[in-house]
Amino acid sequence: MNQQKIVIGIDPGTATVGYAISRGSKKNPEILDYGVLHTEPLPREQMPYRLKEIGQDLEILLKKYKPTHAIIEDLFFFKNQSTAISVAQSRGVLLYLLAKHNISILSLTPLEIKQGICGYGRATKKQVQIMVQKVFQLPNPPMPDDAADALAMSWLGL
Repeated sequence: MNQQKIVIGIDPGTATVGYAISRGSKKNPEILDYGVLHTEPLPREQMPYRLKEIGQDLEILLKKYKPTHAIIEDLFFFKNQSTAISVAQSRGVLLYLLAKHNISILSLTPLEIKQGICGYGRATKKQVQIMVQKVFQLPNPPMPDDAADALAMSWLGL
């Protein structure tokens, strides 16, 4: 039996994690779900509770849609070192859950994602949103940026 390819795209963060789940093909993509996972603002010493919330929310999506493949944004460059550390922690939780569910994982840098969806690695957030709108034939550009980035990744995985 040939299992249909279902791709989840993930834009990691701590306050907001963008996600998108799609299937089909690059020429005929279908969105199953997309949006952002939000966490409660907590003091830095309570970061484990944010990570737990991110993990629980992603696990619900993984059980519901059963993706076969994942594309997750790789850490590239952060001006703020503490932001990079917290996003890396979040990314670790996300990677663990994808592996736990035996999902094939590919990491792409922001430059690779923009190159893949827009044909230009230095594309703006707005350009990514417009291209995602076009490839998925959406009435409006997807919002927020995190969800648009996740949609771009899910399309790249098809």
